[in-house]
Amino acid sequence: MEKLWSFSSRSNSNIVGNDRVQWEEEEEENEKDSLLEQLDDTIHVSRVLQDVDCFLNNSSPTDQVPNCVVDLHKLLECMIDKYNKRGRGTGIRFGRDPQDDKSFLDAVERILKLSITSNLNHLYVEKAMFILENDICALLQRPKSSKTYRPTPTPTRQPRKSASSGSLQLHFQLQDERDSLRLNNQDDEDDDDNGYHIECCMAFTVFRRNSFKNVLWKLGYTFPRMEEVYKMQWELLEGQIVTWNKVFRHCTNVLFKTERMLYDTVFSNQLSLSRTMFGDLVRIVILHFLNFAQAVVLTKPSPEKLFKFLDMYETLRDELEPIIVLMKDEDGLERCAEDLTYETSATKHGIINVVVAMFYDLENSIKGDNLRIPVPYGAIQPLTRYVMNYLKYACEYKVTLEQIFSQYSTQQELDRTPEKSPFVLQLTTIVELLEENTERKSKLYKDMALRCVFLMNNGRYIVQKIKGCAELHESMGDNWCRRRQTSVKMHHKSYQRETWSNVLQCFNSDGLHQQGNNKVSKQVLRERFKCFNSMFEEIHKTQSSWMVSDEQLQSELRVSISAVVIPAYRSFMGRFKQHLESERHVDKYIKYHPDDLEILIDDFFVGNASSITRRKT
Repeated sequence: MEKLWSFSSRSNSNIVGNDRVQWEEEEEENEKDSLLEQLDDTIHVSRVLQDVDCFLNNSSPTDQVPNCVVDLHKLLECMIDKYNKRGRGTGIRFGRDPQDDKSFLDAVERILKLSITSNLNHLYVEKAMFILENDICALLQRPKSSKTYRPTPTPTRQPRKSASSGSLQLHFQLQDERDSLRLNNQDDEDDDDNGYHIECCMAFTVFRRNSFKNVLWKLGYTFPRMEEVYKMQWELLEGQIVTWNKVFRHCTNVLFKTERMLYDTVFSNQLSLSRTMFGDLVRIVILHFLNFAQAVVLTKPSPEKLFKFLDMYETLRDELEPIIVLMKDEDGLERCAEDLTYETSATKHGIINVVVAMFYDLENSIKGDNLRIPVPYGAIQPLTRYVMNYLKYACEYKVTLEQIFSQYSTQQELDRTPEKSPFVLQLTTIVELLEENTERKSKLYKDMALRCVFLMNNGRYIVQKIKGCAELHESMGDNWCRRRQTSVKMHHKSYQRETWSNVLQCFNSDGLHQQGNNKVSKQVLRERFKCFNSMFEEIHKTQSSWMVSDEQLQSELRVSISAVVIPAYRSFMGRFKQHLESERHVDKYIKYHPDDLEILIDDFFVGNASSITRRKT
């Protein structure tokens, strides 16, 4: 019980003590308010400032501190306390009373001069600078909806708003706070001699860098470190590159413009300083982007990464280089332009080397494709589809690739062919390697007719892809396409010869007549029809499973077969059918009408192994 009481007594004692401290603080503040009112009534601020100016202008040195200086210190101390009270709720002290603000800055100016000329303690200057710095930060952080302590606006032309919500945050309410920021800019000019100018700039710079970084975060850019980029799976890194391009372009087209307007507004009386500070921000942000690009360049190259690298190259070329050119012609931005020129050039060279290496990898993959299993049914091989689609999409970046290969040739001091650009030579090389690969793969087929179908399929696909892409067609040329079309026609003729030359021998009248007279040998005639039926059915069974995906080529093949087989069959049957009509079971030998053959030929090259029996039913 005694201990509990003792504890309670101490607690009560603490409460009384805390109340007393609070009461004393309030009394002190009231005393200062009273003093400030007294000073305002009896010693007008302007009078104190005039007396201090007279003292400063007095050339004769003295060790005695005049009363005006003491009054100025008291006056400034009271003002500081008054401004600190104002900032308790919002953190913003200035803007309520422009006359008070002007008096405060005038007082700070005199104290500053006194501390320099008379070696007086400049503690009050430190305090004044502290609240000014805090006021700037509070003003910058104030939400747009806040209207507290807003000064009466002056008619000014408002900056053009961006369509992006992210850029509005970067303004940090430039329209509403423009005059308040200008007020703080006066302090920049007044304090230049004592180093507070630098402190103000540093506070503003740090805040803007953090604000800018937050905007980029909200836009999706997370500032990945280089070691993180190395370890990323390509699917994830691909998404990061897409974000990089989007945010980079947004910075150059929107954010930097609004940021420049902001700096020029805040430091409207010191445009050279504004440009230097703005240039530092731009340099830091761009270097972050370039570091990411350089890290991506160092990842393992592969052909499928080509298009993302080209996107990055175009972003640097189209968005960053024009900004650097403009910076070179502006005072205060030359150093930023110089730094970014070097870093951008290094990054672009890295991308150039990787892009060229990707095409070399594609070449090597074609050369190294030694698969010993033929493509089923003579269809287009996957490699042909992959390479031609790859070149088609690559040619969507033809202008960029022309620049890249030209710069690479210049870097490597390679010889150029006057008729063709380095990129066109690269395209030609890849297509020729693909054709060599196709020719080599065709030899895997034992059936010569199927070999011809395979070559036709792949040759026609290559030509159609080139003719269907204006950039590819322009690069390869009409003569090249005509030569490849001629090659496809030659394979077509070879197919007809390999498949149908033996079939047509069945319709040869030689050997049908008996020796010594002109009578037709029915036995030989029956064998001829049976041989044709057997050969045609086997071809139908086999070649119905073969695949010709190009409808035009498929139609051309069927028409050519019909043009060769049906007239010959119709003529042969018309000449010799009557010799077998008296025979029983004549349909065992003459199984097909010419129209039936035309219907059956339509089954060829559809990739379905359908029998004639199923087709007829």
